[in-house]
Amino acid sequence: MVLRLLLLLAGLLRATKPAPHCETGQETLGQCQTVQKAKCVDIALSSCTDVAYTQMVYPNFLDQKSREVIEYSSEYLLISVLHNLLQGECNPDLRLLGCSVLAPQCEKDKVIKPCRHVCENLKKNCLPAFDAIDMAWPYFLDCDRFFAGEEEGCFDPLAKLRGEVDAEEDLPSDLPATFIQFKHHSYSQMVSTLKKTASRCSHIATTYSIGRSFEGKDLFVIEFSTKPGHHELLKPEFKYIGNMHGNEVVGKELLIYLAQYLCSEYLLGNPRIQALINSTRIHLLPSLNPDGYELAAEEGAGYNGWVIGRQTAQNLDLNRNFPDLTSEAYRRAGIRGARLDHIPIPQSYWWGKVAPETKAVMKWLRSIPFVLSASLHGGELVVTYPYDYSRHPMEEKMFSPTPDEKVFKMLAKAYADAHPVISDRSELRCGGNFVKRGGMADFNYLHTNCFEVTIEVGCEKFPLEEELFTIWHENKGALLNYMEMVHRGIKGIVSDKFGNPIKNARISVRGIQHDVTTAADGDYWRLLPPGTFIISAQAPGYSRVMKRVTIPTRMKQAGRVDFVLRPAEAWPSKLLRRSMEDAYDPQDPLELFDPHAQHGQAEARGGSAAGREKPWWWSYFSSLDLHKPLWLLKQR
Repeated sequence: MVLRLLLLLAGLLRATKPAPHCETGQETLGQCQTVQKAKCVDIALSSCTDVAYTQMVYPNFLDQKSREVIEYSSEYLLISVLHNLLQGECNPDLRLLGCSVLAPQCEKDKVIKPCRHVCENLKKNCLPAFDAIDMAWPYFLDCDRFFAGEEEGCFDPLAKLRGEVDAEEDLPSDLPATFIQFKHHSYSQMVSTLKKTASRCSHIATTYSIGRSFEGKDLFVIEFSTKPGHHELLKPEFKYIGNMHGNEVVGKELLIYLAQYLCSEYLLGNPRIQALINSTRIHLLPSLNPDGYELAAEEGAGYNGWVIGRQTAQNLDLNRNFPDLTSEAYRRAGIRGARLDHIPIPQSYWWGKVAPETKAVMKWLRSIPFVLSASLHGGELVVTYPYDYSRHPMEEKMFSPTPDEKVFKMLAKAYADAHPVISDRSELRCGGNFVKRGGMADFNYLHTNCFEVTIEVGCEKFPLEEELFTIWHENKGALLNYMEMVHRGIKGIVSDKFGNPIKNARISVRGIQHDVTTAADGDYWRLLPPGTFIISAQAPGYSRVMKRVTIPTRMKQAGRVDFVLRPAEAWPSKLLRRSMEDAYDPQDPLELFDPHAQHGQAEARGGSAAGREKPWWWSYFSSLDLHKPLWLLKQR
């Protein structure tokens, strides 16, 4: 009887006890913790110090109640080593997303959950990277479990990567439409300026990213065209690339100013700018090496050290990271009938360290049929063009012409003659002894249809802000003049007798051992100097068609030369092999390259089931003893 009374009393006490209160962010494994109130503390986790907020809360979403518990957890170890496991893919995005769970954002003693849509987008893009190393998606990045919808007041843990934190300061609203702020732009300020410019000229401009830097920053491009985001038939594609070396910042700033100038002048009705944008698709990539720029910017403007920030976060010189196709071109040059264009990337290239920035550019070149390009550097005032590598490596200044020497000379002259300082023909304008360097320009020429030159736009790599206005005015006319050169030579469409476009048809010029190919719509562009040429078009299964073309000296627009190919009765197998030997195909190493691959691990990943019981990456967690992340092992 006494026992029954005690049990009844306990039940009444339990029924009158208030239900535990759940603060946002205090749910763990689907259950609610009894908490008084979240208390914000400074973030002390070394792998999460670069998040866009400064305070977190204990316990976190995984009910880890102290810094020590978090740092010794398998979840924390994973976000610390993902960078190595995935070879830089999807990082630091995944690490920052993980930090938003392990170190939840806390403001005024209130926890803010990360946004679910950010998690879902990242999972969609990065799940293939986990599959490539046979790893399951981490449970603590469950988008439904630890993340919230926008209507709940979530935050974007990746906003900092997109330049949405520390954005450009607001300027007075009464500034004229043509106003350009001649200053050094941080990464976030650059992104903000490009987005604002594209928004202001939304009918002719858009922004997009070609990929991410090693540290996860978007490689932003602003595009100008009458149909932004789309290739238009017979409209040539042009690109400028700046800041390949992080400490050479003038090119970066010039392209930011150029974007604003093109937008403003188009709206104001400038006939030159309107004609240029109406007839050309223009792509401006101000910073190819934003990671290096940040390091150089820490030294400050006026520092001309020539080294700090030059390379990427991986300590790679991007201009030396492209495949060396020039050596192969020299080898082929002495072979009768050998082609010096569209040379494939050798398989051995992928055995080395390929920067994500380099791969992004190569993919970009594949996706758009660029005709003309220039890479803007700093430290001199000179224009150079392929071949950048001499036939004899020890003779750096040896004359090393391409089959298109006359074209490149015409292009370089177009920029130099419009620049008041470069045009003085002095060899020591900056007081130094300039030596040609390069890699990306040669790759453009030998692997694609694109002709690229390297332009050294100033003696100082990181000048003071008060010098930027003068530098802009020295280069503005030359930048426009060079873009207009994309319309020199000939252009046209290659089709069959029914009017169907023929993709990858070859356009050859007699006497020039370098062909261009047609784009997906059968259109092509062939840069040529004034003169008379024999032009031919051919494609596998079709007879070759030849035409005699004369380009007048004063002609400023590309001449239209179309070709209609008829089926060949018998296509010689030898010619078929030659025409297709270097063509891109599904087995191309660039398309197949796996940035997550670990050399020497193929057997472990592709062997028997027993050999795959513990993947190669399991050794990273050997120090955890009883707390190894079994949740990372895929279910068989």
